[in-house]
Amino acid sequence: MKSLRLIIALLLLGLALGGNAQVTKRTGSDTRKKDKKDGTAAVSDRQQSFYEVKEPSDADLQWMKVIYREVDLTKGKNAALLYPEMPNEDGENLYFIIMRLLAKGQISAYDYQDEIFNDEHKVDLNDLFINYSIDAVEAKGSTAKNPIYEFEDADIRANQVLSYYIIEKWEFDTRSNQMKARVEYLCPVLHQMDDWSGETGRYPMFWVKLNDIRPYMARQYIFTDDDNNLPRYSIDDFFKLNMYTGDIIKTKNLRNLALKQMFPEEEALKHAQDSIEQRLRRFNKDLWVPPLEELQARAEAEEKAKAEAEGEGEAVDENGESEGTVEPAALDEEEKTVTRTTKRGSKSKDNKKSSSKSKSKKTKIKERKPKTSTQQVNTGVRSVRNRKK
Repeated sequence: MKSLRLIIALLLLGLALGGNAQVTKRTGSDTRKKDKKDGTAAVSDRQQSFYEVKEPSDADLQWMKVIYREVDLTKGKNAALLYPEMPNEDGENLYFIIMRLLAKGQISAYDYQDEIFNDEHKVDLNDLFINYSIDAVEAKGSTAKNPIYEFEDADIRANQVLSYYIIEKWEFDTRSNQMKARVEYLCPVLHQMDDWSGETGRYPMFWVKLNDIRPYMARQYIFTDDDNNLPRYSIDDFFKLNMYTGDIIKTKNLRNLALKQMFPEEEALKHAQDSIEQRLRRFNKDLWVPPLEELQARAEAEEKAKAEAEGEGEAVDENGESEGTVEPAALDEEEKTVTRTTKRGSKSKDNKKSSSKSKSKKTKIKERKPKTSTQQVNTGVRSVRNRKK
């Protein structure tokens, strides 16, 4: 009897433990789903350090260039940062991630004008929301020292943030002997139409450090190809792999002037942008001596181009040898005969002109009254000509 009671007690205990385990399992799965949906869940210091890109020391750098770009989200692959315009089952775009992190106090924003990234130049969140007409309210747990805000998704107007300003650092690292481009800072730009003029103005909002938001960008996957809708890259990969495209708007200089201030004309501005871009792309390549095969290919290409330029309508084969002139296929037989006759006629006219000139020269020689010796030579020449006739 006692053994039966013991068995029943053990069974009840096992059922209780199994139920608790099941409840724990369900709770864990729900938590994971919630974390997956909310890309701004807090990260640990270990996760932060894992995604942070370390800045190389000055001892390892031999050359560095600071570049400012404008990444237009309406062009090319850059649209991956704009869509979805509103959060859905696929996630949320970059601007939503940044604004949620700011509202929760997990990252800091810095003044756009100063470009000094320390605590003294942080942007006050309340002033930020007021300046851009964002209806944000204090959330639960907010304090005067650590304010926390929340807002409705439609209030931040994410569809009007159509471009970003980024600050790149092009660095030549002696450890790897390579030139690398590293994005350091990011600034959302609000495109808003003016009620009076009807023109769309651009309003840079604030700077954020890319290292601060890298762990959160790594959670949001995007697709960058219209033919393949499978999201294979994260937003962090998008910046790490330099998959974006953007026009250069400024380089760090002594007068702190933008390229448009230095080159007001559109053609000169475009030429300056292309020149800087080519120098950056070729810098790493020009440091090394090309292999012999590449030098030979360059020489052959130059010789071929020179032969084609000097051929004047002659066909040149792959070895650079002439294949003769190529006549247009549109000419029929009658046109060809006409061109041939005109060519022959022109040649005959030229011969007549040359003969008349030679005769005039000879008549001048007769009028000089040369000596007897020269007369004998001339008579000999005349006799030979008479015989030929």
